[in-house]
Amino acid sequence: MKRLILILLAFGPSLFAAEPRPNILFAIADDWGAHAGVYGTRWVKTPAFDRIAKEGVLFTRAYTPVAKCAPSRAIVLTGRHAWQNEEAGNHMAFFPSKLKSWPEVLTEKGWHMGITGKGWGPGIANDANGRPRAITGKPFNKHKARPPASGMTNNDYAANFTDFLDAAPKDAPWCFWYGSLEPHRGYEFESGVKKGGKKLSDIPKVPDYWPDDEIVRHDMLDYAFEVEHTDRHLGRMIAELEKRGLFDNTLIIVTADHGMPFPRCKGYAYEDSNHVPLAIRFPAGMKKAGRVVDDFVNFTDIAPTILDYAGIAEEDSGMLPITGKSWRPIIESDQSGRVVAERDHALIGKERTDVGRPHDWGYPVRAIVTAEHLYIKNYEPARWPAGNPETGYLDTDGGPTKTLILEMGRKDRSDKFWQLNFGMRPGEEFYDLSVDPHAARNLAAESVHKDTIAKLRERMENELKAQNDPRMAGNGKIFDEYPPTTGAGFYEKFMRGEKVNAGWVSPTDFEKEPIR
Repeated sequence: MKRLILILLAFGPSLFAAEPRPNILFAIADDWGAHAGVYGTRWVKTPAFDRIAKEGVLFTRAYTPVAKCAPSRAIVLTGRHAWQNEEAGNHMAFFPSKLKSWPEVLTEKGWHMGITGKGWGPGIANDANGRPRAITGKPFNKHKARPPASGMTNNDYAANFTDFLDAAPKDAPWCFWYGSLEPHRGYEFESGVKKGGKKLSDIPKVPDYWPDDEIVRHDMLDYAFEVEHTDRHLGRMIAELEKRGLFDNTLIIVTADHGMPFPRCKGYAYEDSNHVPLAIRFPAGMKKAGRVVDDFVNFTDIAPTILDYAGIAEEDSGMLPITGKSWRPIIESDQSGRVVAERDHALIGKERTDVGRPHDWGYPVRAIVTAEHLYIKNYEPARWPAGNPETGYLDTDGGPTKTLILEMGRKDRSDKFWQLNFGMRPGEEFYDLSVDPHAARNLAAESVHKDTIAKLRERMENELKAQNDPRMAGNGKIFDEYPPTTGAGFYEKFMRGEKVNAGWVSPTDFEKEPIR
């Protein structure tokens, strides 16, 4: 026994050494819906994303709980739902000092943590003493390049990644946040056709909630052109990792913060609002590559996944309790289809996703989505869901598709596309995704669905209560009381004739006549 103890002491450091930590590349695009070649989208070419999927795991049912930049990214950083993140559950928000991000944890634990492009925002993230926090890492943004179209950033993301790798200590793991600002608006109109070599006929079908018009098709192809710009930089990063011999020991996660910046997508709570692309590659920890997984996963899972692979226990992170669960069992499985049986749904919703309503109020929603159904509860149906008409429907970014639908609505307020994208909503919505994948036909009033709706509502509310959602305790007004960091009092100032900034919408978006 004594001899065995001596042997264990001699070889203990090697026998019981911590599992090697991978490097991590986390890529998150701005406003990219679940459109990629590997998903069967013919009008978007994404060879780099497709490669990650084919050599790793492709997720078909990945969701952000909130389809707007700041609250979605706060969920990514904290592993907690928006309704658990206090002020950070809103857009144009303050990030509470009590909320700690996983990049901050990695930095504290000795990781080389950096970012290029967009991290968290728009909003303000200060510590308890009012000093700015690096909640997504040290910026690497020195290199610039001429973008292929106007409206795109000049950030040379891939060159900045090379700078980051050059600065990485040899004895420490690294994590890099690639935050592409594309395909956020604005777009160079017709760039997809004129510069991307695309054709309007490349799009087999326009979503059911938009008119099939040349303007809409051009807008979609311009969006696709910007998605491809993001993908090219990812491809260059992959090439750099291969050149340095780092590719196979790097956990690569590629996703986007929410759906495309079009009406009824970004800023809403529908299937195409919250459904995002997701592919993960990590050969050093995978049994089988090229799997397609149908488990419902969401952004609360990202923080625990990264902490898991980083070898950091949640209780040692200093973060507030995490709601999500690590994807490691899925990534390291050899199964396709449904891997974890209980992952059969996702919770989504929203509070204030922009200013522009009286008193800076939001449009509160909670919803539950399954493979077959989407149930939505609108808590303030008397409010305008896309923002007030007179202030430009500020929850929807300006663009050709928005302008076209608004013009159609001005000619006829009963126009179905105006109603679907900008009209008032009932208290409840219910969609049968098996026959209506775009969630364009609300069936909530049909009695045949009464029992299904009741079961989904009960399941959703039970989970929200367990997560201490203030709305379940009758205190949802707290989200309206959190002040925005910019644009406060927008509605009141606009109605008084004061000059206010609304650079993210077109001047023609503002309705000149009241809508009843």
